[in-house]
Amino acid sequence: MTDQRVVSVEGKEIAITNPEKMLYPSAGITKWDYVLHLTRLAPYLLPHSRRRFLTTIRYPHGTGDEFFYQKNVPSHAPDWIPTARDGKVTYILLEDTPTLVWLANLACLEFHLSFNLVDDPDHPPELVFDLDPSVEGFGRVMEVALLTREVLNQLDLDALVKTSGATGLQLYIPLKGRFTFEQTRRVSHFIARYLEEKHPRLITLERIKKNRGDKVYFDYLQHWRGKSLIAPYSPRAREQATVSTPLKWSELRPGLVPEQFTLPAVHRRLAETGDLFQPLLSRENRFDLSRILDFVERKRK
Repeated sequence: MTDQRVVSVEGKEIAITNPEKMLYPSAGITKWDYVLHLTRLAPYLLPHSRRRFLTTIRYPHGTGDEFFYQKNVPSHAPDWIPTARDGKVTYILLEDTPTLVWLANLACLEFHLSFNLVDDPDHPPELVFDLDPSVEGFGRVMEVALLTREVLNQLDLDALVKTSGATGLQLYIPLKGRFTFEQTRRVSHFIARYLEEKHPRLITLERIKKNRGDKVYFDYLQHWRGKSLIAPYSPRAREQATVSTPLKWSELRPGLVPEQFTLPAVHRRLAETGDLFQPLLSRENRFDLSRILDFVERKRK
């Protein structure tokens, strides 16, 4: 067994220690395999992670073992790792492939991103809903996602959808103009309450899981400054090596399961579909919340 391999990535020398260590034992994925998977995912993952604060979850001995969250850049990080400070935390910025490979060597199996950009902390470029089922099965969460889209369309809004890589779905509304977190919260709360009232047997805003029964949790609270969400195309530390994967709305139908989208499988998919979240990187086809905000404000008075 070779204890170390040194790779050159865009002019940076990076040591991959214990390359044969199993990070995903059930899927047979070693650390070296993981590095190779991430270098192939880099063209899709990096455009969405740039200029966002990064939180990683590290599994030094692979999935199923101990893990810890990391926000602060480690003291042993090379000086070429990009960082940005927010309050008392010096975050890593996932800006390039060498940084991604260096993080892979640390067994960072999940990459969570801030909702805001580094240089604009108060104005998120998207409004995001996180839909989380309370019981096994993907059918109910797909139903809620489709019902949510119906409501958004009635409000002249639309969203992009992706798997969380775990059990849920996440909806992203690209925003036109600059809205504060307080403003996006008023809109998301209005939509969430409307859906809960219209579909009380299916949707809940109850935060405590044991009190949700079999309802889908419509999490509008996660979208806030200082919080984060799994990045598009990030792996998850689940035994099947699933990936948080953007979907076409037409794919939300019976038979779809998150376990279809794994590290080995996602490359074939990307070769066929490209980046379905590309619209989030464009200035086109974004949505103005002004009209719905005015309505919500009038209703509050």
